[in-house]
Amino acid sequence: MAFFFKASTIPTLIFLLLSCNLIRISETQTPAPAPGLSYNFYRTTCPRLETIIRQNLQSVFASDIGQAAGLLRLHFHDCFVQGCDGSVLLDGSASGPSEKDAPPNLSLRAQAFVIIENLRRLVHNACNRTVSCSDITALAARDAVFLSGGPNYSIPLGRRDGLTFATRNVTLANLPPPSANTTTLLNSLGQKGFTPTDVVALSGGHTIGIAHCTSFTGRLYPTRDPTMDQTFFNNLRTTCPTTNSTNTTFMDIRSPNVFDNRYYVDLMNRQGLFTSDQDLYTDSRTRSIVTNFAVNQTLFYQNFVNAMIKMGQLSVLTGTQGEIRSNCSRRNSNDLFMFPDMESDQDEKLASY
Repeated sequence: MAFFFKASTIPTLIFLLLSCNLIRISETQTPAPAPGLSYNFYRTTCPRLETIIRQNLQSVFASDIGQAAGLLRLHFHDCFVQGCDGSVLLDGSASGPSEKDAPPNLSLRAQAFVIIENLRRLVHNACNRTVSCSDITALAARDAVFLSGGPNYSIPLGRRDGLTFATRNVTLANLPPPSANTTTLLNSLGQKGFTPTDVVALSGGHTIGIAHCTSFTGRLYPTRDPTMDQTFFNNLRTTCPTTNSTNTTFMDIRSPNVFDNRYYVDLMNRQGLFTSDQDLYTDSRTRSIVTNFAVNQTLFYQNFVNAMIKMGQLSVLTGTQGEIRSNCSRRNSNDLFMFPDMESDQDEKLASY
């Protein structure tokens, strides 16, 4: 059965959602921290860490809520490739192009990298160089979810920053494209330890944000993908009049800037944007999971939080592994004569938003 909501009901739904997000997902319901990580890692070294990040992002999102999706996606693309080590933040070097330059990452929001670096400067100014860029990225993604109306939850911290970035081929191999079907998603993420429920829950991150037409025009041209709703198709053809259109559209047409379960309602109405989205409802292995999340937002939140914490611990560096960068876009080896508690001159001013 398809679910539709009248426009007049949306304010009420959003009010209920924002009320629900005051309920905190407890740590007892979530995966245990990986070795070297803990929920109170910075309790003594940087006790105001989470307050600094959340207060700053509240200001950022008040000006542009679209940045929330950019930060969430940045964390996904960091963790799925080489683990959550901040490698996606690194600029290229003489050794080759960075992960940023790989095709799947070309559409990452440029401002997301600026926001992460600004957060690092604020945190390091308050606590010296004690917090990694990878932890800041993970916290920014968590707050992007919460400040968009999603659940509030704790995440394990203590990640260290990687010293290398992945090659183009490794990046491509670990980030399934929007054209991927459910089999590809389950196989790719299954190799990383994710269950089908995890995969469907993580896909719910598409409840906020935008997509470029080139990511889904294969479903529009030369003819309509038969799994796509006709009216939805007509509207997308207007937004994307050619196969190489540079236009963008919302990922979730019902509540594009609210982190809720409407994405799954979209799928049940055949209004998923990517093949990788809509096929979750078409495929019998994941269809019931989509349906359950569509009718039970709390269930979606619980599974999303569990999957995010699991994802956030993929191949993490801890202890003496890696480093804590003084600039998120480059290794510390480029900062000669810099001591751990010193900031370079260029860090005295925050980059402009």
